Amino acid sequence: MTVERQRIEFGSGTVEFTVSRRERSTLEIAVEPDASVVVAAPLDATPEDIAAKVRKRAAWVQRQQRFFEQYLPRTPERRYVAGETHRYLGRQYRLKVVPGEEQKVQLIRGFLVVHSRRPDEPDITRALLERWYRDRARVKFTERLEANLARFPDAEAFRPRGIIVRQLRKRWGSMSPGMRLLLNRRLIEAPVDAIDYVITHELCHIAEPHHGTAFFTLLDTVLPDWPKRKERLERCMA
Repeated sequence: MTVERQRIEFGSGTVEFTVSRRERSTLEIAVEPDASVVVAAPLDATPEDIAAKVRKRAAWVQRQQRFFEQYLPRTPERRYVAGETHRYLGRQYRLKVVPGEEQKVQLIRGFLVVHSRRPDEPDITRALLERWYRDRARVKFTERLEANLARFPDAEAFRPRGIIVRQLRKRWGSMSPGMRLLLNRRLIEAPVDAIDYVITHELCHIAEPHHGTAFFTLLDTVLPDWPKRKERLERCMA
């Protein structure tokens, strides 16, 4: 797979995009949650053909960018010190760091309580909290996968071969060609209905790999209110 950077002029502005070449027969344009534009293109597609396709969809690309830009991160950088807030399943919890021989994290009456042998070291607090989030993500995502499979008439036809939880920079999730569901660890901070949107969206890709008419027809059928869920996800996680 090769990656290139290109740009086109459109109207009074410019659309910059990254081209990822793969073994595929069609070209797909995606606008990521950070408002970046990624084009998945066949290996033999010429730069001119790619630019022409992007120019043809430039108005849509700019609309999508404006949508995502209103939700770009507004949360200050985490310092992992007592008193700052962290999310779990859409709710805000205040961080409390206390000394303790058994290093663990607990949810107690509106607080995320981190028990640490070195409570004055934010890096240790961060590591403990991250491990807790990952553990909770694996449990919750597996639970929600089963709930969302029930949306499909033939659930087993949409069952992925596994779930991978990973910290992702740009995407909330993806479905690999090998039918493995990759989910962003940060999703565990989002409301359950938003998590369900991402999982259902990716399950639809098992039947429809690209974001064409057939994909959105399927998504509309199994999750009619997905646009509201998507907006809540972006707004909550900004």
